[in-house]
Amino acid sequence: ALLWGWLLLGCSWGPGPPGVRAAALSTATYVLDDAGGLGRQFDGIGAVSGGGATSRLLVNYQEPYRSQILDYLFKPNFGASLHILKVEIGGDGQSTDGTEPSHMHYENDENYFRGYEWWLMKEAKKRNPKIKLIGLPWTFPAWIGKGENWPYDYPDVTAYYVISWILGAKQYHDLDIDYIGIWNERAFSSKYIKLLRYTLDKHDLQQVRIIASDRLWEPISFVLLLDSELHGVVDVIGAHYPGTKTVPNALLTKKKLWSSEDYSTFNDEVGAGCWARILNQNYVNGNMTSTIAWNLVASYYEQLPFGRCGLMTAQEPWSGHYKVEAPIWITAHTTQFTQPGWSYLQVDGHLEGGGSFVALTDGLGNLTIIIETMTHNHSQCIRPPLPHFIVTPQRATFYLKGSFYMVETLQVWHSRLGFESGNSSLFEQLHPIKVWKGSFSLDLNVDEVYTLTTLKTGQKCGCPKPPPPQPFPSNYKDDFNIRNPPFSEAPNFADQTGVFEYFVNASDPGDHVFTLRQVVVQRPITWASDADQTISLIGNFEWVNMTVTCDIYIEKQRDGGVFVAGRVDNGGIYVRRTKGVFFWVFADGTYRVTGDLAGEEILMKGLSGVRDNAWHTLTLSIQGTSASGLLNGYPLWENVTISKPSNGWAAIGTRSFEFAQFDNFHVE
Repeated sequence: ALLWGWLLLGCSWGPGPPGVRAAALSTATYVLDDAGGLGRQFDGIGAVSGGGATSRLLVNYQEPYRSQILDYLFKPNFGASLHILKVEIGGDGQSTDGTEPSHMHYENDENYFRGYEWWLMKEAKKRNPKIKLIGLPWTFPAWIGKGENWPYDYPDVTAYYVISWILGAKQYHDLDIDYIGIWNERAFSSKYIKLLRYTLDKHDLQQVRIIASDRLWEPISFVLLLDSELHGVVDVIGAHYPGTKTVPNALLTKKKLWSSEDYSTFNDEVGAGCWARILNQNYVNGNMTSTIAWNLVASYYEQLPFGRCGLMTAQEPWSGHYKVEAPIWITAHTTQFTQPGWSYLQVDGHLEGGGSFVALTDGLGNLTIIIETMTHNHSQCIRPPLPHFIVTPQRATFYLKGSFYMVETLQVWHSRLGFESGNSSLFEQLHPIKVWKGSFSLDLNVDEVYTLTTLKTGQKCGCPKPPPPQPFPSNYKDDFNIRNPPFSEAPNFADQTGVFEYFVNASDPGDHVFTLRQVVVQRPITWASDADQTISLIGNFEWVNMTVTCDIYIEKQRDGGVFVAGRVDNGGIYVRRTKGVFFWVFADGTYRVTGDLAGEEILMKGLSGVRDNAWHTLTLSIQGTSASGLLNGYPLWENVTISKPSNGWAAIGTRSFEFAQFDNFHVE
């Protein structure tokens, strides 16, 4: 076996000219024929913005960089050319890397201009009017559950809330939502799903399709087989991280099967290998006709959970730097040469030497074949664990039959992931292949992707390089003085519990008319473990010594409170365990210094004279192992010893889910 391996390694690498035999390559033949009918209809490749706050920093990019990033994601025949955009329906709760604001914070409140998903959907549609849009909630505002951490006790209220979002998308942004989900990776309620369909139809939204249940194949598949009424209203079974496999019950439902969230892997070359493998094998092994990546673009602070698990990286709006990562070009191998509505061919897509292929047609004579030969260690996704397998260099001979027999040439696009060698080639156009009497051969190496297609529309953009990377500015100010902000949230602040929004203080005499306000006043129906306090992060995780100054206004009488903080070490789904240096003042006239967000590790406490409904200025200084605090410019406490964390972000926040305002933020 070792000798055979050495022989293989000595073989020809890459595509030899057809008919030139490379020694010792394993060979196999594959037949592509549409005469006996076609396979399942292809529904497209997509990505998720949200779940949560994954596009947070994207909106703050200056032009032309912001448009360049959007082009790489959505512009047809350009980069990833995505067919589907799935967004979070913000619910004010922590949904992985932050919170996204709800369109209805409170029962009597509606606002369809919060957050950035509306803007993102419009930018996607602007570039590709045919892109499909999906909405899915991770969390819900508290009023939906009337005090319970559960959205199904009042299904009519939840349906009303979700349909308001769909109607608002149309009314305020002229966006048609194509698919709606139930509750991300949490329980589903058959009663709620049926009511959702009924309510959609009542509002003339028959074209909106329902995906369930954005979790596992079961129990939804089993329940669909038992409940014919539910079977009639669910259009797509969406499973998460299926490991390219489905289950018998899902196939028995005869429904469309999607991997409605997948990938979630660091976007280096192994991430690209993971993505290449599952894009093919989700269909080859699991009959899935759509694969949707979490997440679209890594536009959140990298030290938050799942840093850089996007198809590309854009986490530096202050410098304009972004990176078109390898997964973008792996996506292009499929998306630039197929469209939703095409059909897969009926063929077993396993290659004999390991790896896989899929073949798709538009039914009008066009044919696209995508081949991947990813090896095990170069294609492991973050989940589930990947059973061992072997891929070897091989020669594949394809016979084109049926309506494809007349094809004479195929365009060739090729990627090779270099890994240790470091010299990858991504999405390069090679010489076309001549099809001779309905057949052609291709020598396949390991860790390669080929697209062979009758389409001549593929394109790899030779765009200008983005600016070089730079750290977050070491001296940063925001006075929030903006009359008509383009977004509801201030740039670079990353809310981790609660929602911080621009606010106009009509009653203020003039110094604090425009402020930033925390607006979530009840704990939402959570998806993760939101903190009991609210917090928004900003800056550079590597910061050690810093001075944070902010004007603060406590609105909640008696037990209200706010903080400024430095060296904050955590966020996202881990926000409850956040440590740092927190300087708190409370409405009862006391202050505290704590080493954690929960307020349990008290380093200093005393009287401050601060009261609610008045403006005060807090200054926190951290130098080495010592911290001190000023109130309204005068020392309040000093020389508090700090052991850890040794570095982290700056932050602002409140003691509980309460209204509070912030102004003239400055970190140095």
